[in-house]
Amino acid sequence: MKIPLLDNDVLRSFVAIAECGTFTGAAKLVHRTPSALSMQIKQLEHNLGKTLFIRQPRQVTLTTEGEVLLDYSRRLLRLNEEAVQHFIAPTLEGKVGIGTSDDVGTRILPEVLAQFARSYPAVLVDVVVGSSKQNLARLDAGELDMTLVTVADERGPDRGEVVHEEPLVWAGREGSSAFLRTPLPIAMAHEGCAWRRMTLRALDKAGVPYRIAYTCEHCSGQEAAMLADLAVAPFPQSLVRSPLKEIASDNLPEIGMYQLALVRRGSNPLNDALASHVKGAFQSLR
Repeated sequence: MKIPLLDNDVLRSFVAIAECGTFTGAAKLVHRTPSALSMQIKQLEHNLGKTLFIRQPRQVTLTTEGEVLLDYSRRLLRLNEEAVQHFIAPTLEGKVGIGTSDDVGTRILPEVLAQFARSYPAVLVDVVVGSSKQNLARLDAGELDMTLVTVADERGPDRGEVVHEEPLVWAGREGSSAFLRTPLPIAMAHEGCAWRRMTLRALDKAGVPYRIAYTCEHCSGQEAAMLADLAVAPFPQSLVRSPLKEIASDNLPEIGMYQLALVRRGSNPLNDALASHVKGAFQSLR
């Protein structure tokens, strides 16, 4: 039996519908009519023998099979773009500097840099790990071409473009008792950290007594405090992995959403290429 192949054009439509939640919104993104998208998806569902969307009057949501295909689709489209760039992208040479916090540096950038190196092997990428405040100062001093900064203000970033958003949650060791103690022991970054401001604001608003039991500039230090059951800490939800766990307790207030913004010093082919890879990596996490 001949296995049907997945068409990139159909996959782009599928991803657009999944992200917009409506055929009408997706149609504007891919420059097609809603009826054309509907026909594409019906044919895709027929080829795969699976229902991909739950259709409701005003929106559509993914089925379990649709969620699986969404992950494959994003990876296939990204790989296709990378392959094309390898052959038709202009030859770039030189050096580009990017600043990042340690959590992003260890979680996202390795894959970004690997893809970028395959597309532009003659470009040297200089990665500087530091706080948002430190890296913004380096950017303004001309030491970096771009930097990822953490944003905790509900109004959004003063500078740059938001590339990622997710909730900060309370985290601790599996089987931890630290969150039961009074005052609540917390592991925090140093003064000036956006996560720190968000967390202390939430605790003060809820009237929860606390003490800062451990301070460290890096996530690894906070993890050490949690693993020793010395404290709990605010952590991005996507970073909470065993032996850590997300702590749900009526005594702990919601911390809220934080954002990552990409701030650039200017536009040129080198900067534009790396910025595109960084933004693409975060889009694949959605």
